[in-house]
Amino acid sequence: MSIGIEFRSVTKQYDAKGASKAAVDGISFQVEKGSLTTLLGPSGCGKTTTLRMIAGLETPSAGRVFIDGQDVTELGPAQRNVSLVFQSYALFPHMSVLGNVAYGPSVSGLSKDAAQDKAKVALATVGLTGYELRMPSELSGGQQQRVAVARALVLEPSVLLFDEPLSNLDARLRRQMREEIRSLQQRLKLTVAYVTHDQNEALAVSDKIIVMNQGKIAQQGSPRELYERPDSEFVAGFMGEAALMNAQRRSGRLYLGKYLLPDTIASTDETLAKVGNGLQVSPEANEVVLAIRPESWHLKLAAESAFEPSLRSAHGPTIDDATAHEHTGLHGQVKQATYLGGSYEYTVSTELGDIFLISPLRSAVARSGDLVILSLFSQGVAVLA
Repeated sequence: MSIGIEFRSVTKQYDAKGASKAAVDGISFQVEKGSLTTLLGPSGCGKTTTLRMIAGLETPSAGRVFIDGQDVTELGPAQRNVSLVFQSYALFPHMSVLGNVAYGPSVSGLSKDAAQDKAKVALATVGLTGYELRMPSELSGGQQQRVAVARALVLEPSVLLFDEPLSNLDARLRRQMREEIRSLQQRLKLTVAYVTHDQNEALAVSDKIIVMNQGKIAQQGSPRELYERPDSEFVAGFMGEAALMNAQRRSGRLYLGKYLLPDTIASTDETLAKVGNGLQVSPEANEVVLAIRPESWHLKLAAESAFEPSLRSAHGPTIDDATAHEHTGLHGQVKQATYLGGSYEYTVSTELGDIFLISPLRSAVARSGDLVILSLFSQGVAVLA
């Protein structure tokens, strides 16, 4: 595996009011050459500082930064062969599209004609042939973004960096542009580091996601690994919506209340291996925490006769005497049903409290007040502790 970017125990500290604070705290990671890795996290987590250290706009306080195997820790931006696409696009308003894209090659020493030829190739790459003479003010937000990408590509960088590139676009254009960026990266086999706080954006464009929190790496892996097998409550909550629920261990099995979880979620041996992430719960542990995605629930309408009278109380369902139902799932009552076009959102009252879930339209449709039975798919359920 060829490595495009590597951080080795990198720290960046800032002095503020006489105190030193680490914006990035001893992080290590690798970005495979020709892949797209996203730095994801909430505001202030250190992701933009990390990107600026790749670009050479910030110097690490400790640790080393490598690009294509070369130690670039002490090198400036011009010596790194790295291009950065800014959140604001930073186009020159007084220059045409062609002038903006040809600017970099021109200041690098190419003749005007040679620089414009390279610029036209870059514009064709991003689908802007025919826009050469337009001014930035005459372009849509998506077109301006493409000009910014072409201006970065024309320099033929080893590494291309994106800093929140889609945050100024509306939702529909964001989806279109993220698909275009991903397609371009794969077609040209670019090494890309991409910063965003948008989980859906990260899931859509990435080969690898690095989730950061308070200057440290909380977890890194493929989009599917992080979404389906988070290893902490922070990652489970940040990578989309997840409910944290306590499950009880009884005789080597896991239960949510009276509901016996499927063997695909909890193993039946004495070690009670966690799902998919290689960790284990101690045999002595009587309770574990599950992170459950709202789409992991399966909702089934239940006949009134399936419930004991106590389950239809004025205060919602209870399962005080429902041992007979332990294999069928969690019994509950729909408090709210919301139609969203391709799916329904439900809030269901159960013995364990209210549960929020998302059900595809092809499933049975429940209405407020209906009695239902909830069971879990194995996908989208992770054991945290």
